[in-house]
Amino acid sequence: MATRGTTTASRTVRGTSSGARLVGIDAARGLALLAMMATHVLATFESDPQLTPTWIGLAFSGRAAALFAVLAGVGLALSTGKQQPLQGPELRAARRGIALRALVIGAVGLSLGGLEVNIAIILVHYAVLFLCVLPFIGLGVKRLLAFAAAWILSTPALAYLLRPWLLSADPPLRLGHNPGWEDLATPARLLGDLFLTGYYPVLQWVAYLLVGLAIGRLALSKAAVPFLLVAAGTVVAVSSKWLGIAMMEDWGGGRALEAQIGDPAYPLESLLQVNLAGVDQSGSVWWLATSAPHAGTTLDLLHTSGVAAAVIGVCLLLGRLGEWVELDLLLPIRGIGAMTLSLYTAHLCIMAALHNQPLAPGWTVDGVYWAQALGMLLIGGVFAALAWRGPLEWVTHAANQIGRYQPAPVRQASRFR
Repeated sequence: MATRGTTTASRTVRGTSSGARLVGIDAARGLALLAMMATHVLATFESDPQLTPTWIGLAFSGRAAALFAVLAGVGLALSTGKQQPLQGPELRAARRGIALRALVIGAVGLSLGGLEVNIAIILVHYAVLFLCVLPFIGLGVKRLLAFAAAWILSTPALAYLLRPWLLSADPPLRLGHNPGWEDLATPARLLGDLFLTGYYPVLQWVAYLLVGLAIGRLALSKAAVPFLLVAAGTVVAVSSKWLGIAMMEDWGGGRALEAQIGDPAYPLESLLQVNLAGVDQSGSVWWLATSAPHAGTTLDLLHTSGVAAAVIGVCLLLGRLGEWVELDLLLPIRGIGAMTLSLYTAHLCIMAALHNQPLAPGWTVDGVYWAQALGMLLIGGVFAALAWRGPLEWVTHAANQIGRYQPAPVRQASRFR
């Protein structure tokens, strides 16, 4: 999850355009956590033979996690020079800090991998993504957008070609569970799962961080930029989703894939609307034409990146609105966004404690979600008001500071003759 680097700055410059900008980023991160939690706790399909999608699945599946990844890139850009990327020794120090922060996040993720919980935990993938984008940290907007476009266009096809080879290995290079410490003993399988066969394939997901880095390098303090993000993000999201639907329904893609699956237990129409994770997307190039959530295709990456950009733009505008009316409208939600690693970890522990256990009398699944969401809003609001870091955010911040440490140059004493 995201760490604390940008949030502290937002408190120190509250009341400025820069402060409103960072408040909006924290708020977007908080919304992403609440949306991701909804997909964990609430049903994304109805319990009928057709697996009819619920509104939770239609609205949040695939988009919440992608928003997290894009925001990770935004946070990296804001902490490494914003519009002017760091260079030279400062850039090298920033990369060391990011690497150490990633190691802490990865260690938390591996520790949580032992939990018995029916949730795909993103933290180890998140940490690997941080490491993968280190070469791009010093780039400007234009080069980042060029790399992002190339990544979105090329990596889905590469993944389509490589996945069958990894899955045909003996044993297949797929974990089938959340990564844990024990998986370090089989590095080939772990890396294969993290990059290609797992729930959050790093190979394609690097694109999200590149998009986020490009957004973070924009002049976000300018009044027009949030509107640009909303407009451009909406156009990209709508057009890519429309093209994916047209390819499936009008161009014959859906019929070809249905004939390949041939299993009524997996109704393709519902899966394309909510979640393709776990479906063997091989044997037909039509899999590359879908825009389904968690498909990892070009259209999926475009759609979810566009949604993320639009959400970020809206949150930036709400942050400015709070500045204009001199009221922190986003305090609770930005408080959640400022300590997502701690709150996400707490959420996973709660869900693990409830896993395969009957709910207490009077409780419903909806109640479990709303209790956690309201509790997080309360905790986040208190921590934000008191300018506190979350406990795990404190650790990741310390790791980042250690990595960025640069000893002062030693000055030689002047010689008097």
